[in-house]
Amino acid sequence: MPSPFARIVAGPLSRALASRNARIFFGASLGAWTGLWMHRIGVAWLAWELSHSAAWVGLIAFADLAPAVLASPFAGAIADRVDRVRLTMISQGVVAVEALAVATLTGTGHISIGLLFALEMVSGTAASFSQPARQTLIPALVAREDLPAAVAANSLLFNVARFIGPGLAGPVIAIWGVAPAILCNVLGHSFASLSLRWLRVDAAQRRGHPATGSLLAETLEGFRYVARHPGLGPIIAFSAGTSVLLRGVQEILPPFVERLFGRGAESLAALTACFAVGALFSGLAVASRGRLAGTTRIAVLAVLAQAIATAGFVATSSFFVAMACAALIGAAASAHGISVQVLAQTAASPAMRGRIMSLWALVTRACPAMGAIALGTAGEVFGLRIPTLAAAAGAAAIFAWGLTRMGVIAQQLEGSKEEKP
Repeated sequence: MPSPFARIVAGPLSRALASRNARIFFGASLGAWTGLWMHRIGVAWLAWELSHSAAWVGLIAFADLAPAVLASPFAGAIADRVDRVRLTMISQGVVAVEALAVATLTGTGHISIGLLFALEMVSGTAASFSQPARQTLIPALVAREDLPAAVAANSLLFNVARFIGPGLAGPVIAIWGVAPAILCNVLGHSFASLSLRWLRVDAAQRRGHPATGSLLAETLEGFRYVARHPGLGPIIAFSAGTSVLLRGVQEILPPFVERLFGRGAESLAALTACFAVGALFSGLAVASRGRLAGTTRIAVLAVLAQAIATAGFVATSSFFVAMACAALIGAAASAHGISVQVLAQTAASPAMRGRIMSLWALVTRACPAMGAIALGTAGEVFGLRIPTLAAAAGAAAIFAWGLTRMGVIAQQLEGSKEEKP
């Protein structure tokens, strides 16, 4: 008799990974993301070693994520009018080159906190182009009825890498230092970029539409599309607000590890892995549903669970309790993120998909960056516990607003395959 876990994996996810294109795409993504998480752990620890400042660790996280504020909207419009495979290859290649520069400078002793900030800005800008471009390719890899499972597979593999990467990074950093951990990102992103040549994507799916106006006009059209949409607008705004308040904790973990629990790099890796384990199991549960109905409810209720777990994370002085809370945070964040992305991918017009995904990139990259810098700065003045508890309370208030809109959002996003404002 198959276990529940086996039935989940053998169900919708197996269909999502059935095609040759999907196996190539997601296999390469797993390698790139494993390298990315090793890079993130290495850079966060490097920033802490260079500065011993929570504010600087927040600024480095901000440097990686904040370029999405300016770049992502234009990146989405570009992804809707150029070859999406080529755009993904180029942007992932830039990430690999930036990682090589950081590893080389660190290994030779020439890195500084200011130079690290500048290089992470470059990587963050490249990732802002890569994320919407590669996400617009997902519907081209699977049948339409398997799109929710493919989106879930995308998130699940990210969280598998989030478990593997820190687990590898901790011992590597402890034994050999930061540079070798970052070099793994060079290998992962280089392979991911080159492997895209093996994809067989229909020409109609490689481009959204021919250019119909200026890049600025098409970018603004994407904002108007979402703002007028009675389902997409509220759910993306809801996710953005809660992401600013709750995701900052995950972006500046080193100060929490050392100041609240008195631990080092290996415990940082263990804590990051706890986030990933929770996200993995939660994502499998969401993916196993195989249906759109009820997805909005999951997206909204998961925010309350994340706020409660975040409050528990900073309220305790026990590292083991904090690990349990981290797993719950990861589970809730994964359930919310997968659900919102499924709703957005399903509801978006194909010609607008790049721009919709670029706004989602703003939520997943720019909003955590703002949260990280605010939390890091406040942490220097008030300590880490009080600002984090205040942020969790603010997220609970946004949840209450989302609860009042949940029925309308569900009607708009779950009621049909494509909605236009």
